[in-house]
Amino acid sequence: MYPPIEPYETGKLKVSDLHTLYYELSGNKNGTPVVFLHGGPGGGCDAKDRSFFDPTKYKIILFDQRGSGKSTPTASLEENTTWDLVKDIERLREHLGIDKWHVFGGSWVRFRGGTYENHFGIFDIHFAGFYALARLLPVSPRSGEDSRPPGYLHLAQEAESRSELRFFYQEGTSHLFPEAWEEFVAPIPEAERHDIVTAYHAQLNSVDEETRLRAARAWTKWEMFTSKLYVDPAHVAEAERNDFANAFARIENHYFVNDGFMRDGQLLEKQEIDKIRHIPCVVVQGRYDVVCPATTAYDLKKVWPELTLHIVPDAGHSSREPGIAKLLVKVRDLSNLLRHRPRARNADAESFLPCMGQLQATDDFAHI
Repeated sequence: MYPPIEPYETGKLKVSDLHTLYYELSGNKNGTPVVFLHGGPGGGCDAKDRSFFDPTKYKIILFDQRGSGKSTPTASLEENTTWDLVKDIERLREHLGIDKWHVFGGSWVRFRGGTYENHFGIFDIHFAGFYALARLLPVSPRSGEDSRPPGYLHLAQEAESRSELRFFYQEGTSHLFPEAWEEFVAPIPEAERHDIVTAYHAQLNSVDEETRLRAARAWTKWEMFTSKLYVDPAHVAEAERNDFANAFARIENHYFVNDGFMRDGQLLEKQEIDKIRHIPCVVVQGRYDVVCPATTAYDLKKVWPELTLHIVPDAGHSSREPGIAKLLVKVRDLSNLLRHRPRARNADAESFLPCMGQLQATDDFAHI
């Protein structure tokens, strides 16, 4: 990753009567624009996120989604759905006067996306983990939740299927991290543990502040503990920050208890993929990701064979895992080739990057 930098501009964008987003610009003012979509949902951006990009080449745009980070009101669940976040990305693009930008993110990616007319305002897509990538797929909202103007396409980031949620929050990851699981379920009465996500929803929305914060810390600690191949104590300690944990847990749980405001499996449907099949896409997935298992990225590859999928053999979920971060930076730096070269028509036709073999020759990861 690149050395730390500071933003040259910060701002606030009012996106509704209730919500105001924080955003920042760093890097090259005249560079190629790239928008970073943070995870969670509810995670907010971090100064380290700027370091994925070459500051001499890119105009780096970071923003905190509704209720997250420095956006206000913090931890608010009102007017906070996938479709609200989708519209916010487009509002920000228009506010900044940007025609097209690169889309880059990790985890649920928290790319709830933008509503882009015709060309979608996207050069290409780069994500760490399908959790993030899948959320970027174009979908139609559930009946009655939105109406789209002709010629518009919704991009959503939340690809979580019910099977993924059950694996992480019910039975799956619990077998790999039993000590962390025991702490995670401790706030939940035995009689309610058949549905952990719903049980946490009640506590995270309790009228009692201590109940809410205790649940928020426990929910957040579970993900921080399991998101790296080797448990990172500093990462786990983030869960003790009440402000961060409250926003992260409440918003993430809110989306999951509502199935991401989409029908199950919607983001893997061929008719949805067909809407963005022409957009170059690279997915970097940790082999031992127990938050967003590799099976989802693999399933996406089967319905979207044109995308490039890389499996990093010694990584978990976090985009800051050394192998994932290294590859994301390399792929990002090669993005101009991705934009300007035609798709391969040979045996390696599944790759958008004719030069990707350079990465395969020097790095230990699986290219699918």
